[in-house]
Amino acid sequence: MTEKTTFDRRAFLTRATVGGAAAAAVSTLAAPAIAQESPTINWRLASSFPKSLDTIYGGAEDLSKRMKEATDGKFNIQVFAAGEVVPGLQAIDAASDGTVEMAHSVGYYSWGKDPGFAGGADLPFMLNARGKAAYMYQGGGLDLYNKFLEKYSLTSMPGGNTGVQMGGWYRKEVNTVADLKGLKMRISGLAGKVMEKLGVVPQQIAGGDIYPALEKGTIDAAEWVGPYDDEKLGFVKVAPYYYYPGFWEGGPTVSFFFNKAKFEELPENYKSLMRTAAQASDQNMLAKYDYKNPTALKQLVANGAQLRPFSEEILTAAFTAADEVYAEIGATNAMFKEQVDAMKLFRNDWYLYLQTAEYQYDTFMMIMQKNGKL
Repeated sequence: MTEKTTFDRRAFLTRATVGGAAAAAVSTLAAPAIAQESPTINWRLASSFPKSLDTIYGGAEDLSKRMKEATDGKFNIQVFAAGEVVPGLQAIDAASDGTVEMAHSVGYYSWGKDPGFAGGADLPFMLNARGKAAYMYQGGGLDLYNKFLEKYSLTSMPGGNTGVQMGGWYRKEVNTVADLKGLKMRISGLAGKVMEKLGVVPQQIAGGDIYPALEKGTIDAAEWVGPYDDEKLGFVKVAPYYYYPGFWEGGPTVSFFFNKAKFEELPENYKSLMRTAAQASDQNMLAKYDYKNPTALKQLVANGAQLRPFSEEILTAAFTAADEVYAEIGATNAMFKEQVDAMKLFRNDWYLYLQTAEYQYDTFMMIMQKNGKL
């Protein structure tokens, strides 16, 4: 072996060693650099829902899991059920005042504080779940809602949807508007104001107290959610008439409410991940309800539920009453009016479009189902 060959070999080994060390150094430095950009975050989330309502409560757990997995355990959200930190109806307030970093709730729970809160949740006779998603994500609805929420130190993202809800459980049949006069019904918010115009006496009763109130005749009717959640509470045993649709909640959006200051403190990559995880959880909840409700409805009917559609007379009267409520509130609340007007503008095109391919396809498939072809 010549001296030159030996020198070249040594030079090669030296370069390889230096290069390998440099590569190892880069590899070693990579993790701390990423860690500096993605700090460990520990947040608390107050839910408005009990754990027993696994689908709607589960939306918060779904988000928590997605954020933890996407950040390799660096972003942790501890979910607290209704009553564990604050009562369920105070979850939004807890995020607003900084008691917790975020809440999972429905905006209309805070409508009494300001009707504008209902705009991001649902309003009677507005949009179905798909239409609501289109309006919120693509039609500027979420931007309008967050513009309103700024004065309460909040920002939000959609965090679930139940799909159109049922119209509730009734101890007797209601076929006409006259049948609603004096009816004591567990229903609250803007829906309660609409029904009040038809002669209903709205009652605000917590979920756990509805069954005994129906059983004792303290109330005559109650609305809750839909088949899957309603079956858990056993209403069919004490109020057999199950009406539809719940026109006050055609596409109710459950939301993640963030304390605005806390959200703005997050690194940009965490904000982006949160938007992605929230949208995934939003869609996932609707898919769960769509999957579970058909089976639950069949079971309810087997257990004695008597399905009844609201008459066109009742629906028409309620539609007119809803517009009256919007006009009354909008006359003194500009931000509520702005949200209502934006939804109505999109609603017109949305239902015009649904009369074509969607309606015809669904109607034909229902005819095939009725004829035993499916």
